[in-house]
Amino acid sequence: MEDFFDLYRKDRWPTIFCPGCGIGTVMNCFYRAFSELNLNQDRVVFVSGVGCSSRVPGYIRADSIHTTHGRALAVATGINLANPDLKVIVFTGDGDLGAIGGNHFINASRRNAEMTVFCINNNIYGMTGGQASTTTPYNAFSTTTPYGNKEYPFDLAELAVTAGANFVARWTVRNVKEIIGSMKKALTKKGFSFVEIVSPCPTGFGRRNKMGDPKQMYEWLRVKTVRREKTRLWDLDPVDLNIKGQITVGEFVERDRPSLAEVLRSVKSDAVQV
Repeated sequence: MEDFFDLYRKDRWPTIFCPGCGIGTVMNCFYRAFSELNLNQDRVVFVSGVGCSSRVPGYIRADSIHTTHGRALAVATGINLANPDLKVIVFTGDGDLGAIGGNHFINASRRNAEMTVFCINNNIYGMTGGQASTTTPYNAFSTTTPYGNKEYPFDLAELAVTAGANFVARWTVRNVKEIIGSMKKALTKKGFSFVEIVSPCPTGFGRRNKMGDPKQMYEWLRVKTVRREKTRLWDLDPVDLNIKGQITVGEFVERDRPSLAEVLRSVKSDAVQV
């Protein structure tokens, strides 16, 4: 693809995203990764749930399905098992993936289901009113935590590593070059690949946490980001992320466990031989 709009649907622009939102940056990174790999968009299916991030497939010129809240990974698993020749790509957010779809996320990672998942983590339920999500930092304010969030957040990337995903990375929208590189690895990796991108939400999260100006949120990302390899000897609490702690970024794991589809095919082959 040589033209920018070979992949994106210009007829649906402008997008619904708020000023200062990082989803546009993620979309541009995805275009670069997808284009440089020269993938066939006719052999790709995009899947999403509900939320700001889940609107991304609506702007891409390819087959896609918009599922119910939190069910994107379950639908993506079914598509892959029904037609393993299709590349399945999921766009999701922290609320859709980590909360309502949390069980699907854990088990898709554990099963090593064949799909690539891009999670745009803005630390809040942005589309539905600014409620706290499972990645809202401790003591951060939201519409449902007016006295500060008293629940500790999930570390989505570490959760995917622990559950068994084949490839896991996390960056912020400031790490454009690194996002593109990890997206390319994720798109070509067999099994479950997961890239989390921490993204500013000045409207739903920032203005309630004294970062209503997008420049403040981008500066917050710059100051708080640290490479994962540098934190190994640090005395960090892994669940005390973001505002009070650090956002660890990097490529967390790359391994080659057989995917769920490969395992099932081997079982079928063994059964036929018996």
